Amino acid sequence: MTTADTDFEIFLAAPPGLEPVLCEEIRLKGFKRPAVVPGGVVTRGSWPEVWRANLWIRGASRVLARVDSFPAVHLAELERRARRVDWASVLRPDVSFRVEAVCLGSRIYHEGAAAERIETAIKSALGAQVSPVAEVVVRLRIERNMCVLSVDTSGELLHRRGYKQAVNRAPLRETLAALFLRQCRFDGVEPVVDPMCGSGTFVIEAAEIAARLNPGRARNFAFERLATFDEEAWRAMRAPKGVRTPTARYYGRDRDAGAIAMSCENAERAGVTAFTDFRCAVISEAAPPDGPPGLVMINPPYGARIGDKGELAPLYGALGKILMQRFSGWRVGLVANDSGLAHATGLPFLPNDAPVPHGGLRVTLFQTDPLR
Repeated sequence: MTTADTDFEIFLAAPPGLEPVLCEEIRLKGFKRPAVVPGGVVTRGSWPEVWRANLWIRGASRVLARVDSFPAVHLAELERRARRVDWASVLRPDVSFRVEAVCLGSRIYHEGAAAERIETAIKSALGAQVSPVAEVVVRLRIERNMCVLSVDTSGELLHRRGYKQAVNRAPLRETLAALFLRQCRFDGVEPVVDPMCGSGTFVIEAAEIAARLNPGRARNFAFERLATFDEEAWRAMRAPKGVRTPTARYYGRDRDAGAIAMSCENAERAGVTAFTDFRCAVISEAAPPDGPPGLVMINPPYGARIGDKGELAPLYGALGKILMQRFSGWRVGLVANDSGLAHATGLPFLPNDAPVPHGGLRVTLFQTDPLR
C-alpha cells in the first residue's frame, strides 16, 4: 500500500515493442531497478519518484502508482478487498474521481460492474464524488483473477508536453519520437535534420534533449490533485536546473509553408528557437548543414495515412537518392508503415524491430549506419 514515504511499484506505459527502449531511458535517469513488463516498465519509489517520472521521462505515455494488488474471483470479494485499501492516504475527499476497469481471462469479466464496486469502496471510505470527467482516475486491471489497483498520476497522456498547439495531419506523438531518437542512438550533441518535418516533432524533441529541458516542464499533472502532493517540494523539483546550451543545431524543412509556420510557433513555445532552424524547402533542396554529420530523422507520408502508396513510391525513391548522394557520413532513421515504401528509398537499412502502434496504424523504424 502506498504511503507518503514508503516505496511502492511505479508503472510507466510504453507502446508495445518499445518497452526495452523506455527501460534504458528510465535506468539512465537513475530510477531503481527498472524492469521490462508487457506494455511498459516497472520501477520502485515513493511519491517524489512519481513526480520525477512524469517530469523527466520522455518515452512514457503515462505513469501509474500501484495502490494494491490481490486475488479476487467474484465482485463481492473485489469490493471487500478494495475497502481495505487506505484510500485517504492517496485520494482527497474534496476531489472527484472515476474508475476505469479492464478484465482479461478472469472470473470477474464485467468491467462496468467491477468499476462500480471500486467506486463504492472509495466513496464509502472518503465520501468523494464520482464524475465521468474527473481528472483523477483509479485504474483496475483484473488478469487471470489477480486484481491490480493503480492511480493514474499523469492525467492527460504525457505526449501532450504543453507547447505543441499547432499540428498538421497525422502528427507523430512526442513520446514515440523520443523513443525513436533513442533507438537511433541520438546523443544530444549531434545535429539532426528532418527534411519533411511537419509540425516539427522530431526537431523540437531533439533540441529539448540537447538542451536538457524536462519534457513535463510546461504542463500540469493529475498527481497535483492527490492527497500525497507537496506543492513546495514539487516547485523545487520543477525549477530548471542542469540546462545547457546545445553545441549543435536542429533543422526542419517542409514544402508546406503552413507546416513551417506551425513548427516555428511550437519551437518558440518550447523555448528552443535559438538552436532550431525551420525553413520551407522541397525534398530536392535537402542538403546537410555545415559541420560534422549527425542524424537524418524523417517521418514521410504513409500510403494509408495521406496518399496512395503507388503515388508515394517515387517520393521515397527520390528521398533515398538525395540522402545517398548528399548525406555521406549521416545516419538515417525513417518511420514507415509499409516496408515496400521504405525499401523504395534504396537505403541500406539495418535489420529492423517489429512494428509498433501509432494512430491506428503500425509503423516501423528503419535505420542505417553512417551512409557512404
